[in-house]
Amino acid sequence: MAGGAGGTGGGIATTSLLWAIVMSAFAGKFPSFGGILFGYDTGTIGGCIAMNDWLQTFGKFDPTPGGLSWYIPTNDKSLVVSILSAGTFFGGLFASPMADLVGRKFGLIYSCLIFTLGVGLQLDDHWATFIVGRVIAGLGVGLVSCLVPMYQSECSPKSMRGAIVGLYQLAITIGALLAAIVLNATKDRPTTQHGEFPFPYNLFGLSSSQQEWCALLPESPRYLLLKGRHEEARRSIGRLMTLPPDAPEVEAEAVEITTALTVEQQASQGGYAACFKNNEDRNGWRTWTGILMQGVMATTYWHQLHFYYGTTFFQQAGIQNAFIIQIIADVVNTVMTIVGVNLIDRVGRRRLLLIGAAGMCISEYIVAIVGVTAGHPHAVANGVAVNLTAQRVLIAFTCIYIAFFAISWGPVIWVLTGEIFPLGIRAKSMSLAVASNWLWNFGIGYATPYLVNPTTTGVNGIKAANLGVKVFFIWGSTCIGCLIFTYFFIPETKGLSLEQIDLLYRESSIIGSNSHRQHIIDQDETFTNRFNEKAGHAKDDEKASA
Repeated sequence: MAGGAGGTGGGIATTSLLWAIVMSAFAGKFPSFGGILFGYDTGTIGGCIAMNDWLQTFGKFDPTPGGLSWYIPTNDKSLVVSILSAGTFFGGLFASPMADLVGRKFGLIYSCLIFTLGVGLQLDDHWATFIVGRVIAGLGVGLVSCLVPMYQSECSPKSMRGAIVGLYQLAITIGALLAAIVLNATKDRPTTQHGEFPFPYNLFGLSSSQQEWCALLPESPRYLLLKGRHEEARRSIGRLMTLPPDAPEVEAEAVEITTALTVEQQASQGGYAACFKNNEDRNGWRTWTGILMQGVMATTYWHQLHFYYGTTFFQQAGIQNAFIIQIIADVVNTVMTIVGVNLIDRVGRRRLLLIGAAGMCISEYIVAIVGVTAGHPHAVANGVAVNLTAQRVLIAFTCIYIAFFAISWGPVIWVLTGEIFPLGIRAKSMSLAVASNWLWNFGIGYATPYLVNPTTTGVNGIKAANLGVKVFFIWGSTCIGCLIFTYFFIPETKGLSLEQIDLLYRESSIIGSNSHRQHIIDQDETFTNRFNEKAGHAKDDEKASA
């Protein structure tokens, strides 16, 4: 690896492809299992709220002739679905002190324990305990959703960073698919006390075993250098590069990371206030990009809401076996996420986001137009004949929407969240960005039943907008915002080390980022060499002026 002690543009790159694959598998093992648990938990609640036993345990009874029998009121549905995101919001915020105090590795282990506690509480049949369990599980998910891309970004070779970090989103889709399969297998079980819903929740009740995998991993060398633990950092870099700690390549990487950190810390002091300073590192721009990026992503989360409300939506659309359709949609999501993970480091982050936003926008508008003209989404309840062709179009374009999301905004945003922030403020800025995602998810998750559901009457009546499928006009319009935001705010970072991304932000505009990125790669520019070059010019200027 060229560059010597002056730094290298290669990033933390192993000399063994086999070891890179092994490390990627282990680095993805804990995050993936955590992601599976998150996807499974969110996918399970979407089916449980449509199950008779769950409704009889937590719902209300409608005694009117021809009524719904057991049902869950709109306000309770909003609460039980969205409250997980309330917990994830605080988990995202707490990830910063967790990551900086105990480290990326042990932060993941503690997050696992918190999630396990939340899952256990959701096995109770008391409404208050169930809700508290979802909040605590959300706290663990919020911590993991910030710590996972942080750890993986700091430890991954730059050529594989997109694919490795994208594994977290893939794991979420696998968890949701497992949830759909389990729910379909248990939906017809006899209705007895704890007859249906405890089984889906029990399946991953022993999630604490995942911490054993994380214990095998090295600590992030960037975290160790941030804390001044240089010898440990060199051993960690050596493990990641399959080289001795005193190898010249290891020393070069340590110097590159330390130089970038030193320069950044000289200009970035003041805790969270440093995240918003408009200094040479463009901290403020990068932090606001992360916050808005995650917020914009949340607005595209009809995909996420599809998991929450998908089963009941398909039932309202007149589809006889909505659980099977849910499985089909989840298979599309998982398969296309695999495709997307493999495209991130080939096509690029920025281009994938633009393609995905355009495809999602078109799909959502088609679903909205077909739904309001020929779909009759409430046909069964109103006694209207179901237009099977229209229903098939709705299903098809729902799956097409999911496919575009899965290859782009689903995995790419997590990759960008882990790599656009400088090391000194990475934990703080990432926690703010991730927390904004979950805050938006909470708001959208809580509001959606009020937007979609009809107004109910009687003692438990709730006023609602009754937009039904018209809500897709709103979701489609947000995708236009995604296109605009990507073009003006998100640079292309494919193939750069984290320190080279610092250079990109210092020296390039967003719109011209792709050409400057290629220049950095062609010239093999490093942060250390550029800093030494500027320092040399400054000394020459001082001599000339003297």
